[in-house]
Amino acid sequence: MIYLAMLLLSGFIVYKSLQSLFSHPVMKHQLMSLNHLFVLVIVYVTIILGFGLMYTSLLLMDIHVLVKHGEVIGHRHFFHVIDDAMYFSSMTMLSVGYGDLTPLGAGRWLSIVEALIGYLLPAAFVLSSVIDREPASKKL
Repeated sequence: MIYLAMLLLSGFIVYKSLQSLFSHPVMKHQLMSLNHLFVLVIVYVTIILGFGLMYTSLLLMDIHVLVKHGEVIGHRHFFHVIDDAMYFSSMTMLSVGYGDLTPLGAGRWLSIVEALIGYLLPAAFVLSSVIDREPASKKL
């Protein structure tokens, strides 16, 4: 029972945090539009899927780009390969990864590019949101 209460409380905290992105009780203007969030999510998902498919393609062509627990990912069922590739892509894009999958060879360079995009994307998003918010008189 206590675990359910903790789960509900943490879900409520996350909900309120996300809600504060869209409207702040002190500030009268909207901090972030739903359209901007939607675009950001679509961009992240597209990049994760694109890199995930690159890893999958390389693995299916028998080019070893990922290692899982010291074992090269390769001759396995298609869905296991795509599952590992998409998981690795999302962990590389959204964080520094967990370490259970590590890049190998060309996969290292792909993961460097993907991580760089993952780190720069939030800054670009914030800058574009701030620029969109400037009054028309300041844009001239």
